[in-house]
Amino acid sequence: MGTFYNSRALEWFEYGRTELLRAAGIPYADMEHRGLFLPLIQAHVNYLGRARYDDPLTLTVSAALAGKASLRFDIHIAHANSNDPVASGYTLHAVTNAAGKPIRTPHWVLNALRPPDDNCNFCHGQKCIGACRD
Repeated sequence: MGTFYNSRALEWFEYGRTELLRAAGIPYADMEHRGLFLPLIQAHVNYLGRARYDDPLTLTVSAALAGKASLRFDIHIAHANSNDPVASGYTLHAVTNAAGKPIRTPHWVLNALRPPDDNCNFCHGQKCIGACRD
């Protein structure tokens, strides 16, 4: 077929989600050590173009609260050189304790995932910790 196998996109989504959490300062292994888990409850993929083995790709990932006890990760995958889209979609995750019981998303997760606010006089374009909004 000359393109990636369809399930590969979900692996890229997982990679993007994992690296977003790591970049936010909360590696997934640390979250689990703190008793917080993010089991997948829904995934959606739009297949937008082809990618071949060894094509350089870029992943753009964002996270948002999707209810009191769930997080949504939006992912866009494109060719690094042309920015031609390959796939996009999202994964929805419950926020649970070690027993699998849904819990509210802890503030330390929300603060870590909050994007920089360039218009914030308190944060001055740095990662906003929400103190200016409280």
